[in-house]
Amino acid sequence: MSYRDVVSRRVLAWALVAVGARMPVAMAPLALVFLVRERPGGYALGAALAAAYVIGEIVGAPVLGMRLDPGRARPHLAAGLVAGAVGFAGLGAFATAPAALLAAFAFLAGAGPAAVPGGLRALLTSLVPRHAAAQALSVESMLTFGVWAVSPAAVTGLALGVGPRLPLLLEAALMAAAALGLWLLPAGWAAEPDGPGGRDASKLRVLARAWPVYVTGAAGLSLLSLAELVLPALLEQRGIGVGWAGPLLTVMSVASAAGAFAYGLRSWPGRLATRSVVLMAGMSAAVSLVALIPTAPGMAVALAVAGLLQSGALLTRNLSLREALPPHALAAGYSVMYAAVGAGYAATGSLAGALLPHTTPSTAILAGVSLTLLLTVVGWWGESRGGRSVRGVGVGGNGGAVGAEGAAVGGGGDSQRGL
Repeated sequence: MSYRDVVSRRVLAWALVAVGARMPVAMAPLALVFLVRERPGGYALGAALAAAYVIGEIVGAPVLGMRLDPGRARPHLAAGLVAGAVGFAGLGAFATAPAALLAAFAFLAGAGPAAVPGGLRALLTSLVPRHAAAQALSVESMLTFGVWAVSPAAVTGLALGVGPRLPLLLEAALMAAAALGLWLLPAGWAAEPDGPGGRDASKLRVLARAWPVYVTGAAGLSLLSLAELVLPALLEQRGIGVGWAGPLLTVMSVASAAGAFAYGLRSWPGRLATRSVVLMAGMSAAVSLVALIPTAPGMAVALAVAGLLQSGALLTRNLSLREALPPHALAAGYSVMYAAVGAGYAATGSLAGALLPHTTPSTAILAGVSLTLLLTVVGWWGESRGGRSVRGVGVGGNGGAVGAEGAAVGGGGDSQRGL
C-alpha cells in the first residue's frame, strides 16, 4: 500500500481549503476564552461562549448536512463557511458587546460551517480512486491532527503577543479564504439515485441504521476530552507544573498524526468493527495509565500510545461509515458523526467536570474511561446484531462484502471530531 494514488493537484487544493476550514475550528474554544478573560467573570464567560460554539456545531452538523446536495455541494459549503466567517468576525469586532450578542455570534460561528467537514471528507474520497479511500482518509487525519497540534500555540501567541481579538479575526479570514478556495475543487461528487421515499426520507432511513458507528465514534473523542480537560488538574495532583499540559497534548497529537500515516501504509487483518474495538480498548488502557503514572515522562509515553491508537480508531469509524452509507447520504452521515463525536466529547468532559469537585482528577479520568468503554460495547453490540447495512451488506461486514476498506486496505469485513 502507498500514498501515490492520493498525490495530485486537486488533493493539494483540497488540503489548502481544509486547513482554512478546520484551523478556525481548532482555534475557537481557546480563542473565545482569551477574548473575554479580562472582563469580570471572564473565564466563566469564555467557557459559556465555548459551550455556545459547540452547541452550534452539534445542532448545525446534522441539520445542514441533511440538506447537502452531492451534485451541487459547493454553494452549500461556501454559504456555511461565509456564515462561520461572519460569526468569527462579529466576535472579533465586537469583543466588548453584551454576553448574549457574543453567544449568538459564537453559535453562528459553530453552526454555519458545521456541515463542511463532512462535505469536504466526501469530496476528498471522490478525488481519489476507490481503492485509495483508506489512504485519503489517513491523509485527512494527519492534516487534522497537525492543525490541532499547532492551533493552541498560534492562539496563545497571537492573543498574548498582539491582542485577544486577532485570533478571531484570523479565523474569519481563514474561513472566507476557504470559501473562495472551493472554486478550485469540483462542484460536488457523484451520488446514487434517491430511493422511492424521497431524498430526505431516504437519508433519514439510512442514517438511522448506521447508529452503532456514531456511538463508537462518540466513544473515540470522549477519551480526547478526558486528556484535554482533566490533564491540568491531574498534573497539579501529581505535583507537576501545569505548564506541561501543552507539551504533553502536543505529544499526543503528533503521535496521532504518525498513527494515521501508519494506518494507510498497509492492509490490516480483521473486520472493521473488531479492529475498532481492539483499538478503543488499547486507547482506554493507555488513558487509564495516564491517570495512574506519577511522572511526566511516563504520562508522555502513555499519551503517545493513546494518540497512536486514537487515529486508527477514528479511521476505522470513518471507513465503516463510508461502507455503510450510499453516496447520496455520505456527507450527511459524516455530519451526523461530527455531531456525535462532539456530543461524546461534551458528555465525558461534563462527567469529569462534575466529579472533580468531589474526587481526585485520576478518579475522574477513570470514570470517564468507564463511560467510553460502555459506549464502545454498545456500538460493537449494535454492529454485531445490525445484520444488513443500508447498502445491503453488513455494517460490520463479512467475507463477501465489497466495502471501502475491503477494496482499499484488504479488510475482509466490514469512520472523528473530524476530527
